[in-house]
Amino acid sequence: MANFFKAVVKPKTSKQLLTVSVDKLDMNGVGVARWQNKPLFIFGALPSEEVEVKVIEQKSKYSRAKLISIIKKSDKRIQPQCIHFGLCGGCDLQILDITEQLNFKQQKVSYLFSRCFSAENIAKKIVQQDLPWQAPIKSSPWNYRRKARLGVQFDKKGQVTIGFRQKSTNQLAAIKSCAVLVEPLNKIFPLLKKIMAQLTVKSAIGHIEAIQADIIDSDSQGKIQKDNQIILVIRQLRPMNKADIELWLSNAQQHFWHVIVDDGDKQFPLVPLQKDSSLVLSYELADKSKIYFASSDFIQINHQVNNAMISQALTWLNLSSTDKVLDLFCGLGNFSLALAKQVQIVTGVEGVQVMVDKASKNAEFNIIDNCQFYQADLNSDWLLESWATEHVFDKVLLDPARAGAEQAVRQIAKLKISTVLYVSCDPATLARDSAILIAQGYKLDKMSLMDMFSQTKHVETMVLFTQ
Repeated sequence: MANFFKAVVKPKTSKQLLTVSVDKLDMNGVGVARWQNKPLFIFGALPSEEVEVKVIEQKSKYSRAKLISIIKKSDKRIQPQCIHFGLCGGCDLQILDITEQLNFKQQKVSYLFSRCFSAENIAKKIVQQDLPWQAPIKSSPWNYRRKARLGVQFDKKGQVTIGFRQKSTNQLAAIKSCAVLVEPLNKIFPLLKKIMAQLTVKSAIGHIEAIQADIIDSDSQGKIQKDNQIILVIRQLRPMNKADIELWLSNAQQHFWHVIVDDGDKQFPLVPLQKDSSLVLSYELADKSKIYFASSDFIQINHQVNNAMISQALTWLNLSSTDKVLDLFCGLGNFSLALAKQVQIVTGVEGVQVMVDKASKNAEFNIIDNCQFYQADLNSDWLLESWATEHVFDKVLLDPARAGAEQAVRQIAKLKISTVLYVSCDPATLARDSAILIAQGYKLDKMSLMDMFSQTKHVETMVLFTQ
């Protein structure tokens, strides 16, 4: 059979410099102007600015341009704090001060609600006039991130680049420091690059997960708690040889790191633990409960916002000692443990059995006996599951992943639970699920932003629904 090859058509570009006025930011925080009767997207440009740009891509419905210079500057513009801003794909909004970032995110949520509610024939005035916004939850806009995946790439000569992906590519930006990572994680990049240069086996590392956490180092002599430790999880594509093990050990001792190796099947400490010893990671909640987790587990990366988020959830739910609360997508028990201290019963449900087991252990470690955890696919029909029929629930908290909780909220409505607290990491699926609840007779009572990811386009939101 003959093979036919189609030539790759490169995007149309223009050598011409254009002067345009920026009208708004799109959902990703990119400036939008009009050119040739279609949107022109310009990263780094702000509304009300007049800018000089060079077109780098032309499509039938839009074009993209590179910002060359700013002719008229917005009074909302500030100097980005990170030297890698514009190249690294991690942050989008460093040119806006934190108040304007929050305004942008709130407008983004409001727009998505308006669009989704309109599609569902829900009165537009609910969104345009009456969204019950409360004060946002926020932390320091810098040095807040306690967990991050650092990319590692080797070139043909064995030279290494360590950092984060560049915007719109799979190539890494070589990072020297990261202003959103907690101390001392933000200065770890040059140290790691130096180690990589000394490895005898090149290209054997896929990535490195860097985590700040408390640890409990347990051995035959007892337990030693160490706070704010640095844990490095090295994804090894091939086994380490003796020389490279010694290199990592030497640096771990020098910099007080705890090194864990991930071989793709399992994770284990670089230094084999003695019999009956363990290395346990944890973080502490505001009420002194401890959440124990493994280096591969999902945790909320902003410690301050996480504690404030839990505190607000407890307040908004207006809990009583007789309440029976359903905690859906409960994970490790991040909300469950705090809820259990104020109510009669908490039923936590999670899709992965391993997480259910860990949540149960966390309740046990914290001497909490009014929490029960169950495994279930919350995107299926779960109304007849034993845990769903065992109690008449007064309130429900749900904290789903980005895909949202469309099936879960439909079933919550059928249970006629009077109070629903929805914690969202994606405003689009939140708007969709909110429209479902409102169509079933719920009303929007309160909502607030949670600035878990300052300097970025990512939006987290908490919404309270009542009947």
